[in-house]
Parts: sequence; C-alpha cells; structure tokens
Amino acid sequence: MVAIVDCGGGNCASVARAFERLGAEVRLTSDAAAVAGAEQVVLPGVGHFGALMAALDARGLRQPLIRRARARRPLLGICLGLQALYQGSDEAPGVAGLGLLPGRARRLPASSGWRIPNVGWCQAGGDWFYFTHSYYLPPDEATTRVARAAVPFAAAIERGGIVGTQFHPEKSGAAGMEWLRAFLAAKKPEPLRRLIACLDVRAGRVVKGVQFQQLRDCGDPAELARAHAESGADEIFLLDITATAEARSTRLDTVRRVARELSVPLGVGGGVASVADAAALLGAGADKVSVNSAALARPELIAEMAARFGAQAVVAAIDVQRRSDSWEVMARAGQAPTGRDALAWARDAAGRGAGEILLTSMDRDGGQRGFDCALTAAVAATAVDVPVIASGGGGRAEDFVEVLTRGGASAALAASIFHDRRCTANELKRSLAAAGIAVRLEER
Repeated sequence: MVAIVDCGGGNCASVARAFERLGAEVRLTSDAAAVAGAEQVVLPGVGHFGALMAALDARGLRQPLIRRARARRPLLGICLGLQALYQGSDEAPGVAGLGLLPGRARRLPASSGWRIPNVGWCQAGGDWFYFTHSYYLPPDEATTRVARAAVPFAAAIERGGIVGTQFHPEKSGAAGMEWLRAFLAAKKPEPLRRLIACLDVRAGRVVKGVQFQQLRDCGDPAELARAHAESGADEIFLLDITATAEARSTRLDTVRRVARELSVPLGVGGGVASVADAAALLGAGADKVSVNSAALARPELIAEMAARFGAQAVVAAIDVQRRSDSWEVMARAGQAPTGRDALAWARDAAGRGAGEILLTSMDRDGGQRGFDCALTAAVAATAVDVPVIASGGGGRAEDFVEVLTRGGASAALAASIFHDRRCTANELKRSLAAAGIAVRLEER
C-alpha cells in the first residue's frame, strides 16, 4: 500500500491517480499511524516550504517520516516534498526541514537566464521531465542533474530508501511514470521478526509464574536454552529474577553454562547495577545485557554502558502496569511502583543509548491471553525508533501475529508456550510465515 501524505497540496490527487494507473493500492492520508505503518510513503508538495513544514508538524507527521527514513523504508519526496527532506530552505529561514539529507534549498538566481519560477520541461538523465519551482538543491555525486542549466541543480536523488524528484513525475508523461514504477518495484525486504525464548531463573533453575508470582519449576537453564535454540528460537534471554532483591548481580556460572550451549545470541539481565556488572556478564558469554531498576535509579548508567560496549549490547528492560489510560513503570521485579510514565521512560532510555527496549506488560505476564498490543504500539510507533521486544501474554500463534503486526514489535519474547512444549519456535514461526510475517526458518 502506498500512503500519500495529504497536507493540502494541490498535486496529491494527481499523484494518487498516477500510482493507481500503475496498479498500486493508494491511500491519501494525514494520519501519523497510517504513515508510520504504510509499505511505501510519498510526500508530495507544492507551495511554500514553511507552510508545508507547519502542516506536517500540526499533523504529527515529522517523527514518523524521520523514523521510517532512518529505518530505510521507502519514502519518495516530490518537488517541495524533496526539499522538505533536507535541513531547510531559503524560502523559510529558521524553519527546519526533516533533516534526512544535508544541505538546504536555495532560490534560483536571476543569473540562471531562466524566468523564475522555472516552469516547463527540462532534460535530466536523457529524458524530459516537467518542473515548476523557484528553489533548487545543488547536485552532488548521488544525484541526477538537470542538463544544460546555467545553475546546475538536482533533478532527482536516491539514498538508501529515500528517493526524491524536483520534477513532477505524475505530470511528466511516460518518463515520469517509469520513475514511479521503479519506486514501486524497489520495495525493501521486510526485516525478519525474531522469536526470543525467555528463561526466568531463580536459585539456578528456570521458573515461570503469573504476573511475577506463583512461580513453578521448569527445568535446568542450560538444557532449556539448548533445546529452545535447536527448536528455532532466534535468541535466548536469561533473566535472574531475584538478583535485584538480593542485592547481587546475575550468577556468572549460570551464564557461562548457558552460553556454552548456544550458537544464537544470548541476552542476560538481573541485578545489573554498574558498568562492571555488565562487563562481567559480557565476559561470561552474554551478547547483550539488560538493565532495569538500576537505570531507573540512575539513568546515566545506560549512557555509560552504551559508551563502553555499544548500543547493540544495551537493553532497557521496562516492566509496566496499566493505570487507567496510561502505563506506569515498575521497578524491583515489578514490586515497586515508580510513578514514571512508560512511554516517557522508553524515550529517555533510547535517547541515552539503549539499543533495544524489552517491554513487559505485567498485567498480561503468564496469563497467555495475548500481548498488550496497545502498549507495544505506543512505544514502538511513537516513543522510540529502536527495536522493541514485546513480552507478557503470548499464548497462541495469533497473539504473536498481532503483536508483530498491529503492535509494531521487532521481536516477541515467550516462555510458557515453549517451556510447556505446546509448540516449538519453528512451529510458531511457520504460523507467522503463513500470516505473511518474515521470519528465519531453519529446520533441522
């Protein structure tokens, strides 16, 4: 589906018709969630740079557009929409563009020999395209230039998932339609979604409960880790659930035993209170370390860990309970209310350098009634642009399909469904693949 951002520009309808002629499913929208979730997005534009940016901000579209571009998801800017991808424009000094590309739009000088605005057909890349504009972007090695112009300027650009045209492809005949057809064909492969098997460990044994209570023994962590990995789990996450309460770090001997059994990534959390604690866990075989209560007490810990080990090794674990129409962060294995808003804390943690968010709904934990997709979507779509791991409530394949699509999660964490042998990770992945979700299927 192609979402065409509707900010009142006069060319929205003609852009929509052009894509419809190519057989695309089209939606004209100014809804932030629709723009965030669309397969491909087009930002058309005619008019004034300042007015366009004000319209995007009024509709809450700035951050969804930035996030999808940084994730290299397809985005096409047309005419003024191209200029909006840059840092700014001389047409509206002091107004910030999306800042996805360096530089700013300049006014075409009178010395160009053209009447301003430049309206008509110009040649670029061997074809003729229709232009109508007063401002331009200087070309670089990654652009297609306008031929025979006294002031050379970019006719089109392409970087990663971003494509932009100064001309109007929807008004440029067959050559313009080829540009739109190429944009439709250049869909990036959907990123693989991950299934993570969780091992809650107490006194050296894997346990599982409901809402962090009524714990029952599920087996040896090393044996379960190996079994889950061999059955298709993309990662294993080991959480020492009593380490914080007992004022100690995760037991390194358990981490070493588990790590020796694995050829997939291992995440570890529980009682991490310092950079030294994280270093010890990574040295024992962990690939990434989660931090929870200690980061709530001293948020600088996240930045210190990221500076030492890299963001990819730092996971902010956030345990959440619903409070009417909001969500509250809980500390100390879910026993201590903090008064913090979950979305604000997720945003803060990611801003300090956390490379992932492990988001657990305590209300759903162990109940196998489905994930809290509203919570997950709120964090993944609006609060952060790092991967979000959904945790708490997965009991059926449909639950995982929902949280990886509607919930916007990059990964889903599960425990009971695997420990109780109701299905393996590969069996669950086959259900996800049948629902159109891209997963790693590696049958043994």
